[in-house]
Parts: sequence; structure tokens; C-alpha cells
Amino acid sequence: MSLLGADRGWIYAAKVKGRFQRFHRGISAVLFAILLITPWVPINGRPALLIDLWARRLYIFGGIFTPRDTIFLVLIGLFAAFALFFFTSLYGRLWCGYACPQTVFLEELIRPLEERIEGSRGKRMARDRGGWTFDRIWRKAVKWSAFAAIAGGLAMAMGSLFVRPTLLWTGQGPLGAYAVVGVVGAGLFFDFAWFREQFCNYLCPYARFQGALTDEESLVVSYQSLRGEPRGKKRLQSARKAAGEDTGECIDCKKCVAVCPQGIDIREGFQLECINCARCIDACAQVMGRLGQESLVRYTTIAEQEGRKPRILRGRTVAYGALLVGIAAMFFALLLNHTSIDATVNRAPGTLFTVDDDGYIRNTFWLQIENNAGEAADGPVAFTVRLEGLDDAELIVPPIAVTAGEARKVPLVVRVPADQLTERTTPMTVIVASPAETVDVQTTFKGNARLEG
Repeated sequence: MSLLGADRGWIYAAKVKGRFQRFHRGISAVLFAILLITPWVPINGRPALLIDLWARRLYIFGGIFTPRDTIFLVLIGLFAAFALFFFTSLYGRLWCGYACPQTVFLEELIRPLEERIEGSRGKRMARDRGGWTFDRIWRKAVKWSAFAAIAGGLAMAMGSLFVRPTLLWTGQGPLGAYAVVGVVGAGLFFDFAWFREQFCNYLCPYARFQGALTDEESLVVSYQSLRGEPRGKKRLQSARKAAGEDTGECIDCKKCVAVCPQGIDIREGFQLECINCARCIDACAQVMGRLGQESLVRYTTIAEQEGRKPRILRGRTVAYGALLVGIAAMFFALLLNHTSIDATVNRAPGTLFTVDDDGYIRNTFWLQIENNAGEAADGPVAFTVRLEGLDDAELIVPPIAVTAGEARKVPLVVRVPADQLTERTTPMTVIVASPAETVDVQTTFKGNARLEG
């Protein structure tokens, strides 16, 4: 199969129904809800899910995370990666078959729409072999127009995760956001109209390394060759039985091949292209069910096929599970100590200290406070500032009130009697408090004690 060439063999996946497809549809509904609904749900005046790159803030169900909370993003990324490893070692390519956006978009939107416009698998194949007739042209035009609309809508929905949808969908978003939406939309349209399974085969890195994540006890889609072989049409099998020859249960209907979105024959054994979507299982279950037999294709393990009982607890699952527990514990431990106040104290440019006329030593700082709480119904939140670590220190700071989700920078002056300083550098703590939370910021006070000594 060619990546982009004209000799690429087009895959006409047939429609299939079954319990795994119903399960897939339920998972897809949840994923679509996360993508399409959460950006529009307000919590504390902000979207339930918003990655605001311009303001460098992440909003998740009422919580606000800033660059100082990067550790949370790192832990989430590590948890997602090791969760993928963990579940792959247990259930094979579960992500590819049920949760990957590529699979969800194609199976729940694109293929049903294609079948509605162009007909069943047989009709599509016959129409494409018949050349560019008027019937084929208008159907392709309508289909591609629909694909373009879907791609644009999905690109805008993805953009709503980064720009408030009330701005993005009303034309008030940043120009750069619409440029990105256009690029993503074009990429999605190309994928829907042409690339499709080639993304899994050529671009997705998961297919390349998932073999290292599975073993003989990982759950995979497999053809039961001991039951099915030797395969043959139903009439041929009857003749074999009459002649006393061995015959398998597979009637070689090729339904499992017709429904495969990757265009493979699962009866040929494990293949890199298989995404474990279970369409072949449902297809075989329909055919074999009419014959009073169980499906010849099912989820199983190599160990089970060899007569051994699969183990859930084994080296890789225990290691991945322990890492997941450790990462989750660290995340929640940090979350319990997380505050909605972000305060920094930086020394003002210029001299380290100034000797005032009254003999006091003065240090000047800039105090910046970010209020990362949700929207406050009562307006700006008042903050108080006090010092610890310096005796007889005089603190000069203007009144501070910061609206939720905003930041304010104010001067902070600390004055200490010269006779109270015994060191050139004295540690001190600036304590910033709101009515609900307190944050300690460590810094130092510079004096002239050693210079005079």
C-alpha cells in the first residue's frame, strides 16, 4: 500500500452491528461530551475545561493552575503515559479501538455518513469502479462537503479548549487561533477524505512500540484457528464431512475482512495494523450465530490459546501499577497543599539597601499577587501582608485587592533600625493572606552591618 500514491488500495468497510459496537458508541458519546460540552459549561465564571495559552492558565472544573503548578501537568502526563502502558499490557490496544480520536471520528461520524450518502459497501465499490459518472460526482461532492463541515466543526471544538468558545464562535477570538483552527480543520478533512487507516499504519507511533508493551497474557483480538480450520464454503464443508475429511467451522464468508477498517484478514494471525476495534468479532458473531455456533474471532490471549490461565499480576503490570499508584499519591498530596494564591517577592532594581535619614535601613521589593480562585461574587479579594524574621521591622505596602483570576503588582518597603541588624543578609518571610488562605514567601533583607564592621 502506498502512502500517498494512486495505487493505494481503498478500504470499503462494511457496516456492522453488535455488542462491542454498542460499547464503542457509549464510550464515544462520553468522549464527544467532553469535547463538545465541557468548554461551554461555566464553573465559577469560567469554562469547565480551558487551556488558556495566552494567559498561561489551565482551568479544570473550577480549579485554576498557573506556570508554578507545572508539576501537576507533568504528573498528569506521566500518569496518562503509564496508564496507557498498564492497560495495554492487560487489554492490548484498548486505546486504538475505543478511545483514539481517529477511531472515534471515523467510526461514529465519517463512515455512517459515507454509507448514508454513497450506499452500502457493494454499491460504493461498484460506483467507484464505474468511472466518474454524474451519480458518482454529485455523491462525492456532497460527501466531501459534509466532511469539510464536520472537520471545521471539530477543529472549532478543539479550539474551544484553548480559547473561550463564547469568543471563538462569535469571531472575537485571536487571529492566531483561527489560523490554527484552519490548519487543524484542513488536516482532519484530508484524514477523513483520504488518509484514514494510513494514519495508524504510517504516522501513529503507538502501533510501533505497542508490541513491546504486550506479552502472551495480553488480551488481543484473535481468530480461533483450531476451530475454524480448514476453512471452506458451507457446501465444501458438507462435501468434506460426507467424505469423512476434517473440516473447520469457518465458512470463509469473509465478513470479518469486509468490516475491518484496516483492511486486514484477522484469520492470518496477529498483524501490526489491527487496532482491536472488535468489528470482526461482531461480524463473525452474526454469521456463526445463524449456524448455532460461537464467534470464531474473540478477545483472548496467547496463553489461553495454549491452555494456560492468563495472569493479571505479572512483572510489567505490577511495575506499571506501582508507578500509577505512586504518581497518583504524589498528585493528591500536592493537591491538598495547593493554594489559589500565587505570590512572588522580587528585589527592586537598583541598590540593595538605602540608609534613611532617621538611621533605618530600607529595602524595596516588588510584590506580585495572583488570585487564582474562581470568580468572586463580592468583587475583588482583599489581601493582607505581614513579616516574620525581622524584629522591629516596619512594613510599608499599599492596600491590596485583587479580582479573581487577575494579578496585581505593588511596591513593598521594609525598614529596620540599623542597630537591630547583626548580619549583612538576614532571612525573612513575607506572609500574604486572603480571607481564606495564606502563602509564605521566603526572601532576604540586606543591611550594612558587616560593611561598617
